[in-house]
Amino acid sequence: MKKAEVKKEKKKNVLKEYWPLYLMMLPALLYLLINNYIPMAGMVIAFKKLNFAKGIWASPWAGLKNFKFLFASKDAWIITRNTLLYNVAFILVNMVVGIAIAILITEIRNTKLKKIYQSAILLPFLMSMVILSYIVYALLSAENGLVNNSILPLFHIDPIQWYQKPKYWPAILIIANCWKGVGYGCLIYIASLIGIDPSFYEAARLDGASKWQEITKITLPSLVPTIITLLLLSIGRIFYSDFGCCVVRPVRLDRSVKAFVDFIGFSPARWNSLLRKNFTLRFSQTLSVGRSEKA
Repeated sequence: MKKAEVKKEKKKNVLKEYWPLYLMMLPALLYLLINNYIPMAGMVIAFKKLNFAKGIWASPWAGLKNFKFLFASKDAWIITRNTLLYNVAFILVNMVVGIAIAILITEIRNTKLKKIYQSAILLPFLMSMVILSYIVYALLSAENGLVNNSILPLFHIDPIQWYQKPKYWPAILIIANCWKGVGYGCLIYIASLIGIDPSFYEAARLDGASKWQEITKITLPSLVPTIITLLLLSIGRIFYSDFGCCVVRPVRLDRSVKAFVDFIGFSPARWNSLLRKNFTLRFSQTLSVGRSEKA
């Protein structure tokens, strides 16, 4: 009994001692609960024949029919391939570019310029995908785009209908995603680089090492734990299939796992209709399409 009482007293003392920290943690826990855990109840849609008039909970159960439709569809392989390949490309490109930019920024000796570059590289990460999509549209618009009207004429190249030729878009999506997302990883890499002991570099210079040898023998090995951590986090998010940059996109680029996640509650006939017409993944836009079709 005495041991149990001692343990209880220790717990009470810990709570009393650290209650300001728990209080600071409370908003983050509430945010996590509201935005990450409560919405998980929506997974029930995958097992229902969704009827918007009746609502989610009143809709009839469909069992595993939605999953049977998914794996029986000829698009099952295509959407899985697109999801995996796009995300692998995003992860690799963002990692390589982020490490390169982080190394370049840490080599800058001017503190003010370093802060400016860090802020500039992070700015796109803070933008929404909608803003990014309109920036891409401003660059690639057939009529008023910067590329068609200012850059291509310099090389005597005819204007390109970017939004009617899907072959260009895998590269465009990778570049756009890199421009938006590289800032987050870059700042983490910079923080890791700052933590490397300067004496390592001093010893390497005394031994006659070149800058490239310093990077390959000291910098990159020191970044391995950070690289692995960010890589695991990125892999864990692969099947989010967050192709928000496809809001303004050409034909047939939204065929990913997220498409089936968004539409799994629809009947096969309506799903095939939406696929043929290549509407966006956004739920609200899909509803407006449904209304226009009924009209």
